[in-house]
Amino acid sequence: MNLAATRRAGTAPELLQQAADAVGAVEALLAEAAAEQRARLAPDGKLSMARFDREQHAVHGLAWLATYVEALRQLSAYAGRIAEAGRLGPTEEMLVRAGLGEYLAQVFGGIPMSQSEFVRLPALGLDEERIEARRTPAVKALIADGTAPELRARLIEAIAAQEGAAGAGDPGLDETLKAMRNEMRRFAEAEVVPHAHGWHLRNEYIPLATIEKMSALGVFALTIPEQFGGLGLGKEYMCVVSEELSRGYIGVGSLGTRSEIAAELILSGGTPAQQQKWLPKIASGECLPTAVFTEPNTGSDLASLKTRAVREGGVYRIYGAKTWITHPVRADLMTLLVRTDPKQPGYQGLSMLLAEKPRGSDADPFPAPGMSGGEIEVLGYRGMKEFEIGFDGFEVPVENLLGGVEGQGFKQLMQTFEAARIQTAARAVGVAQSALELALRYAKERVQFGKPILSFPRVADKIVSMATEIMIARQLTYHAAREKDLGRRCDLEAGMAKLLAARVAWAAADNAVQIHGGNGFALEYPVSRVLCDARILSIFEGAAEIQAQVIARRLLDGSN
Repeated sequence: MNLAATRRAGTAPELLQQAADAVGAVEALLAEAAAEQRARLAPDGKLSMARFDREQHAVHGLAWLATYVEALRQLSAYAGRIAEAGRLGPTEEMLVRAGLGEYLAQVFGGIPMSQSEFVRLPALGLDEERIEARRTPAVKALIADGTAPELRARLIEAIAAQEGAAGAGDPGLDETLKAMRNEMRRFAEAEVVPHAHGWHLRNEYIPLATIEKMSALGVFALTIPEQFGGLGLGKEYMCVVSEELSRGYIGVGSLGTRSEIAAELILSGGTPAQQQKWLPKIASGECLPTAVFTEPNTGSDLASLKTRAVREGGVYRIYGAKTWITHPVRADLMTLLVRTDPKQPGYQGLSMLLAEKPRGSDADPFPAPGMSGGEIEVLGYRGMKEFEIGFDGFEVPVENLLGGVEGQGFKQLMQTFEAARIQTAARAVGVAQSALELALRYAKERVQFGKPILSFPRVADKIVSMATEIMIARQLTYHAAREKDLGRRCDLEAGMAKLLAARVAWAAADNAVQIHGGNGFALEYPVSRVLCDARILSIFEGAAEIQAQVIARRLLDGSN
């Protein structure tokens, strides 16, 4: 047995100690890199945004380094939790070793920010001497063990044997969360998976009958307090549900996002009367909401928002255009971000309206005076349909101003970002899991040169990488959800989870298509849909570049 294999045979306490030592090393590396960037970008103690914007490669690279450090920390913490519970089996230990080894190797060798952009430590102001000082014996050992061909060979055997389970390895959930996960998986397998590809190919709406069944399962009531007819559960439950439904079809998993955003807005910013009116309807599924925030040519720059709400007596009349609005035709309620005070610059003049509307149809999408729109045809993320909407005098009663006070819209929206990004990360994990399962099934069934292609190391390595990164992204996402459930500020953790999980989903889908070969490019194979669905994840809810920008600013200027 070689040295790497001998180390891999070590006990769980040894692995946990190595992991703790390695995490400490990269935490120190991150602290040094952050200090270097502060010295460059805030020489007088105040962050220069002009310099910050000019140095995007290094700034975003710092965000990615911080995300990797948090991912390693959470993977180590996961190993400790399940070891303490007596559940750190051979598969889990190998996944942890592979994850620690690969991500440590990328920290010291180059972190991929995209397919063609890598950040390396010297770009963050670290010289070779300081980098080498953090390449501790524990770091070297974990890299050697976790990237060894022998480990990957044993891990693919374990992953292949677990096909059909809730994922490769124990996800680290308690019994109640496991039961919820299993219930949602059974629903997805019975009601979603058999139909999802047809819905996608025909660009059809997810049937209302399916939505009604989701409502009966409590999907829309998960995090709404019991006093409003909800289940009163935490964001970790939301993650489990979103992941499993998105594994079946991202459109189904994303239906819950609309309700989550609307409920968060009304819970945190609504008046008691607004909460009493809307939350029970959202929880029951009677009311399907949609978020109407984005405008043409503004994207993430909400301060430039132009849609106006002009007060005339007891109503606001809405004028302007919105775009990339998901599921608006069948929605009953729009959370509509508008400018109520054109004299107030930037974010200050924005307000949120709870705008009721009648449900439409393909023949008559917006049967409401002062409202029109057209569908935006998209590659993936179908089942709900995307629209651009024009408002020309559309009326909203004044009592539907969220919170009853103008000028609070941006602040109210910001309060939803944590939960929305955590849920997006969970959706990404679900899409990645779907890609893994499709790839594994195909690799076992497809025979070339007289044997299943799973037996070829390059195919097996792709599946091992997928399973490993999914475990890492899942643990980072669950961590952000737990922080939210504890009432702690977690915009940093939520942003990191979304940033990493979106990249993991795209890599998994790309690898799954590659494993399918030419068949992966054929529309008849579901993996082609998964590839299209995965691509949106690093764009919406804050593009990857914007997400990295936000993370870096928090790291360098903790007051923001």
